[in-house]
Amino acid sequence: MPTESTHSEPTIPLLDQPVQRLLALLELATPRQMIAIAGMPGSGKSTIAARLAAEVSAYTTADTAIALGMDGFHMTKAELRQLPNPAEAFARRGAPWTFNAPALEQRLRELRAAAGRRACTWPGFEHEVGDPVEAAYTIPAATRLVIVEGLYLLHQDDGWQAVSQLFDERWYLDTPLATSLERLALRHMQAWGITREAAEQRIATSDRLNALLVLNTAQYADWLVR
Repeated sequence: MPTESTHSEPTIPLLDQPVQRLLALLELATPRQMIAIAGMPGSGKSTIAARLAAEVSAYTTADTAIALGMDGFHMTKAELRQLPNPAEAFARRGAPWTFNAPALEQRLRELRAAAGRRACTWPGFEHEVGDPVEAAYTIPAATRLVIVEGLYLLHQDDGWQAVSQLFDERWYLDTPLATSLERLALRHMQAWGITREAAEQRIATSDRLNALLVLNTAQYADWLVR
């Protein structure tokens, strides 16, 4: 494994120049490189994934890189209602067991197999409706770098075990817990028009539990990114 610099607890290399790393991976004779970026809710995963994809494409061509999220693999509301405890499922929506991990695994395998041969689609998530939307994104056949961001891409339980193995590299966005949760509180207040007290209650009963689960998966990363 490359050694740019190290970080203790856990001892995982710190990736100081992520764009250069991605450009170096594109020099390899493989049709498509697939990178996972995991991190806590509010850590900035979607922002950094989009920025990295844009910077790589700016150095190369427009279709070279794309950033995708795993939100489109939330279970639908209808599926949540079919679980043994629907009330708990809705209250804990965003926990690893409220996603369709097998569907994500299958779509990742399709992305790998389709490289250089055909375009693929990827689901999104419509927040106004609160459900996934199929074919929200298209990945061109020519796309050689796919960056997928999500909470549980390194998770090793709840049916997620095979997911992390489908990536060429696994990165963990090393954002402090307090910073992530404060961003999340502000996001909840803005998105839902709720008070800080209500936002913090939501975080205490769900988001913080998810964040601690994600934090524990940092040990499975190949690189830390800050």
